[in-house]
Formats: sequence, C-alpha cells, structure tokens
Amino acid sequence: MLAIQFDRFGGPEVLRPVELPAPVPADGEVLLTVEAAGVNFADTHQVDGSYLAADALPFVPGSEVVGRTPEGRRVLARVSRGYAELVAAKESSLVDLPEELGAAEALALMMQGLTAWHLLRTAARVRPGETVVVHAAAGGVGSLAVQLAKEFGAGRVLAQASTPDKERLALELGADGVAAYPLERGADVVLDAVGGELFDRALESLAPFGRLVTYGNAARNGFTPVDPARLGRLSASVTGFWLRAALAAPDAVAGPLKELFGLVASGRLKPVTGPSYPLADARRAHEDLLARRTVGKVVLRP
Repeated sequence: MLAIQFDRFGGPEVLRPVELPAPVPADGEVLLTVEAAGVNFADTHQVDGSYLAADALPFVPGSEVVGRTPEGRRVLARVSRGYAELVAAKESSLVDLPEELGAAEALALMMQGLTAWHLLRTAARVRPGETVVVHAAAGGVGSLAVQLAKEFGAGRVLAQASTPDKERLALELGADGVAAYPLERGADVVLDAVGGELFDRALESLAPFGRLVTYGNAARNGFTPVDPARLGRLSASVTGFWLRAALAAPDAVAGPLKELFGLVASGRLKPVTGPSYPLADARRAHEDLLARRTVGKVVLRP
C-alpha cells in the first residue's frame, strides 16, 4: 500500500511516499480503506521531532481518517499512522458517518472540532455575554471556535488572522470584528495557537479575571515567559490545553461530537474545508500549512 513516511526529523522535505505492507489489525481493531486523512499542525510537530523520540523512526504521521470497514460502513476514526491507503483502527473509536457528509467536513469535526469545543467549554469555560478573541480565526480550529463561541453565548467575538482575506472569512463566519491590539476593551477569553509576540500582546489585553488559553506555537519562535507578578497585576490567568488530555475524560468525545454533528445538520455550524491533496503530495500539504497558505480543514486523499 502507499503511505507517507519519514525516517529523520525535519521540515516537510523529509516526507516521502513509500510502499509498505498493509497493517494487520490486532484484537479489537478493524482495517479501514482510507477515503481521506486529515492534516493537522500536530502532524508537523511529529515530523520536526517535537512530539516524537528518535527511536520511533521511521514513522507514518496522521491521526484521523474517514474510511470504510470491510463490511462497507463509512466511519470517522482516530488512528495512528493515518497517512496511508489502509489503516488499523480501534473498533471503539469508530463513529458512523452519513453518506451525505463530506469527508473534509467530518474530519474538521474530529480533531479541530473537538479542540474548539473543549477550548471553550473545558479550558476557558466561556460564560454568556463574554468577549472572546480567537487567534488564527480562519484556520481549522479557529474557524470553528468563532462559530461555537457565538453558539455558546459569547457577547462579542473578535477574530485575529494573518491576512485581510482570512479576516473577511472570519467575519463571514460570525465574528463581530477584527482584533487589533491593544484592545479598546479587554477580552474575557483569548484562544491562542500562535504564541510569540501575539501571545504577549493578548495577555496585556485581557480584562480583569480574563483567561488566555494557549494551545499551540504556530509562530515557532517560543513563548514569552509568564511572570506570576504580571498575572497578579493583570488579575488574569493563563492556561494550557492539549486535546490528548481532554480525550482521557469520560464522554470527552462522544458527547461533544454528537453536539457538533447536530449543529452541522441544523446549519448552525459550517466547517470550513481547505485544499485537498493527493496522498503522495503530503510534503506540499505541509509546506502550504506551515506557510499559512491554507484555510479550514486540509486533507489527503489516497
């Protein structure tokens, strides 16, 4: 089968198409024929060594797929080594999908949708009427977080994005305005996946008792050290979020996914789908993702 593998850490250039034997499902697993594999920023961290040790190499990245079981069920699944034509998935992780739901839309709701849901509900605990700022608001997580913040009762949602076109997209999705730091009025919640200077400016723009949730470092230039005295002066808090920790909680997947699917079915939530690349072009997909040339959910198709 065709798969994407890397045998050394680095940038997108280390990704290469290879032929590998089909995986053999273990007890409790099922073999899926992949319709589409999701591409996430976390995958780029696997490739550059941020998430993996050298003894894991060679490695096939990818953590989510839409695929078919041998019986023909169309399912969404969390997996490992998802950049491949065939993957083994735990039977317990399978979520049945209607035929009319696009693969990219479904994949947007898996990692990005669950991340956006838990950022707002679990980490920030957003309350009705609060002001929420979403960084990278045209991305996979951000575009959903803008919509969910409104759905969860935020009084005002401000979007930060890297280009005017991306700002317009966030406004079309329901953002009330564009975030320009320093904010005229402080934010109650900031969702930050960028880090670096943007993190620092956002922290200074929090309202008293505001919460900044950091869940990524897309700028890849480090974070400003957080001085407890500074937090005391601001009467603010900074919390980190990683989806893997949230998924360990009871009903952290099934309940939120059911809510997300329901919102999509009713037309109240619209996943933004980005470009679709042939599986063999995974390198180009990563290059475009890292260069901020994409919006919404990026997928690979065998």
